[in-house]
Amino acid sequence: MLKTAGINHIALVCRDMAETSRFYAEILGMPLVKTVELPGGGQHFFFDCGGGSTVAFFWWADGPPAAPGIASVKAFPYDAKTAVGSMNHLAFHMEDAALEAAIGRLEAAGVPHTPAVVKHDDSAMGVAAEMHDGVFVRSVYFTDPNGIMLEFAAFTKPFVAADVRHTAATAADRVDAQKVDA
Repeated sequence: MLKTAGINHIALVCRDMAETSRFYAEILGMPLVKTVELPGGGQHFFFDCGGGSTVAFFWWADGPPAAPGIASVKAFPYDAKTAVGSMNHLAFHMEDAALEAAIGRLEAAGVPHTPAVVKHDDSAMGVAAEMHDGVFVRSVYFTDPNGIMLEFAAFTKPFVAADVRHTAATAADRVDAQKVDA
């Protein structure tokens, strides 16, 4: 049986490595732990995001431009769909007690974020106005200088077997949904 021990790193692409380094190291407090110069004019930098995991960035002098609405979220929460194979957002785990301080750090740095802590639940909307026993994660969303949507997320309770209750959609379901939208 294959057994992983968590995420080693996620590798994203940035438009400006210096700007990205300042954001992750100084604003988010994630130390830069490894840098690599790539052949042909590129860089690959790793930031410690806690728990033995890193978030890494590639930079290429001749890299293609950003593609909001395809490879990244266009405008959360109103236009958050992204293409198959893209990364929708990256959520950093933190304890619930640390969430308010993290929001304060974003505000002090002038980083726009969701106006209130989002309380995710199993309601039809997927979010609640008030805390209740069904809220399973509290979070705040924001973007980095590259337009990558990030989230500070704090689980409010452990998941149990009853939390897995939906049947996975298939590629055929996607085609059927597109026909309805047409």
